[in-house]
Amino acid sequence: MTAPQSAAVTSAQSQYRTPIDALWGYTVGWWRNDVADGVEHGKVLQKIAAESSLTPRYIFMICMSAGIAILGLLLSSPAVVIGAMLLSPLMGPILGAGFALAEGKFTWLRLCAKALFWGTLVAVLFCALIVWLSPLQTVTEEIASRTRPSLFDLLVALFSALAGSYAMIRGREGTIVGVAIATALMPPLAVVGFGLATWNWTVFGGALMLFVTNLLTIALSAFVMARLYGFKSTRSSRQGMFESVGILITFIALAIPLGFSLVQIANESNGQRIVRNTIEDAFDPQSRIDTLEIDWDADPVLITASVLTPEFRANANTYLGRSLARALDEEVSVRIDQFRVGTDPGAAEQAALAQARAREQAEATERQIAALGERLALVAGVERSAVLVDRDNRRAVAQANALEGLTLSGYRELERRLAAQAPGWSVELRPPLLPLPDITVGEDGLDADNALRLALVGWAASRTGVRAVLTGGEEAIDTAVAGLGDDARFVETRISGEGNSIVTAWSAPGSDTIP
Repeated sequence: MTAPQSAAVTSAQSQYRTPIDALWGYTVGWWRNDVADGVEHGKVLQKIAAESSLTPRYIFMICMSAGIAILGLLLSSPAVVIGAMLLSPLMGPILGAGFALAEGKFTWLRLCAKALFWGTLVAVLFCALIVWLSPLQTVTEEIASRTRPSLFDLLVALFSALAGSYAMIRGREGTIVGVAIATALMPPLAVVGFGLATWNWTVFGGALMLFVTNLLTIALSAFVMARLYGFKSTRSSRQGMFESVGILITFIALAIPLGFSLVQIANESNGQRIVRNTIEDAFDPQSRIDTLEIDWDADPVLITASVLTPEFRANANTYLGRSLARALDEEVSVRIDQFRVGTDPGAAEQAALAQARAREQAEATERQIAALGERLALVAGVERSAVLVDRDNRRAVAQANALEGLTLSGYRELERRLAAQAPGWSVELRPPLLPLPDITVGEDGLDADNALRLALVGWAASRTGVRAVLTGGEEAIDTAVAGLGDDARFVETRISGEGNSIVTAWSAPGSDTIP
């Protein structure tokens, strides 16, 4: 080793007290010189700023993403929800806020906050409007999964934000698609809108907590990545230290409640496993648990299950109540429904499949009934509670309010359309007492137009329960009664004159109504 080389090594070694210090120094130097210096800061900031501003395109894409998200959640369709994630432009202003904070550009930060505020508000209100107009307002599995944020959600947002920031910095924006799917900013907002529209504050609060968790985690993670790649302001190191401490405190503040939520979810999952194993051990090995529901919030804890078994077990509720109380160390209430199946191999599985299909069909039927009730209430101009739905007789009835410009024929057409959408159901839309059409009987009897008028009179009388009075010549009245067929029992006739015109009117107030 020459004298100059020896001097250089000695000089380098003298900079670090320990090998760890030397490794740290070399790592920092490598990062700054070989990684961070290769980033074109100006282009990156320009690119992020273009994606984080409030523009008509931004609001339009927010509405489209929100609409797709809430429809996917109502239909419980993960594929549709993923499509909403791909369209959502919310990632732009959140990443922009992180980079603006790192650069100390508070004007840009305010613009990002403005875009984020209006985007969030528009998304929530748009989703709430769709839910309010929708006949489907039940909490689906996709909705419920976004109402209980945990520490895992924070970690998902953290990793997604780091990947997204890296993609923007290194010019690999294609990765942002995967980040959008993982972070899922729009679905929680859509659930917030669902909770607002249905006045379900448990759903509203849980989804809002998940969105805020994702938002803050992405913004702060983007700030950290920006600093690592050399994006920094001209402020003092003391101010930078305060920022770092603030970020650490924020992450801890988010992690604590989410950690408690994760522990609760883990405890409930472990408890469900204990319950399932205890029930399986209490029955024949060929038995199968078809459904299992546990209400942890009930006092005592309510456990309901249905078991497909080749052999009934006497006093199963009492036995399992004592066993589960010992296993869970708390009071429980157990209700087990036992269904006998054959002893052949696979008999329980076949029975479970049949019951699953029956449940699916029952759920589909309930959704159809709910949709029919909502549609009938909408066209009648009344509240859903005013619609009578008779499941046993498959009959739906509503008393319509008077709507401006709508005639009796309009109400009848609305009823016909509703009935066509609900095959197998009897749909009755009872119209208000609007004027009845007069009828003219020609020499050859009723033409097509007057036959329709006569049928409308019979329909209106049968729906309202108020008799229609037909006044005219004897021959004309006889022709009209014959044309009414079974509906003739809903009208009253009066002979007057010899003409071929029939005047129709509702019976006088106080007259007997149709029994």
